[in-house]
Amino acid sequence: MAPLATKVKKVTKKRPAKAEHGTSVDTAFQRIRDLIVHGRMAPGTWIVEGDLCEHLHMSRTPVRGALYLLQREGYVIEHRNSSKSRMIVAPLTKEDANELYPIIGRIEGLAGRRAAMLPQIERNELAAKLKPVNDKLDRIARERSYHGPEIFDLDHEFHRLMVAAGSGPRLSALHQAIEPQTERYWRLYASSIINELYVSVIEHEEIIAALIEGDPDRLERALSNNWVNGCQRLGKVIDVFGERGSW
Repeated sequence: MAPLATKVKKVTKKRPAKAEHGTSVDTAFQRIRDLIVHGRMAPGTWIVEGDLCEHLHMSRTPVRGALYLLQREGYVIEHRNSSKSRMIVAPLTKEDANELYPIIGRIEGLAGRRAAMLPQIERNELAAKLKPVNDKLDRIARERSYHGPEIFDLDHEFHRLMVAAGSGPRLSALHQAIEPQTERYWRLYASSIINELYVSVIEHEEIIAALIEGDPDRLERALSNNWVNGCQRLGKVIDVFGERGSW
């Protein structure tokens, strides 16, 4: 009787797992958004997909998917003329700011309500973190020895501390989705509001006072007003220096 043949299993080398498509799109989204927010892709700039792929060292598929998401969130728009359409970096306009700033003001106002209901010891600790940040802004406003990025970084830190203390997962997600869009305006125009920076400092003082008092209505109103008033200050600057990237 013939011996039974034994099956020899082929040993195959495991290939390294490729990054999932969704992960690649997310990475491309974050990187392109950072380029837009930090002004490295200026408002109104034509987007050349091939050049962007080369810069990011990524294929067209994730870059194209990222551009779709960026368009959905308002960072990129489609510009059409009689012969063709192309993607461009969304312009910075007064109309857009007038819609954007009140939205983030309401989101931060809701976070403020939650922060106002924290135990007093936690509110006092948060206020102790906010005051030095606002004091630095106050010094810049008084001395006028400023740099645009420094103004932005300090204001961003003030609001970041406030939102982190009062946001749950849903509010945080909403804030993270829209805050970078306001950052585009701040980074470009921050150094131009030096003459009215002291007003923002006063508004921040009201936010801190409402927090220490533990008054939800007062704190929500103070945060919302800071953004609404900031939009008015921004509007004056845009009137002087013009919109960026509008056609």
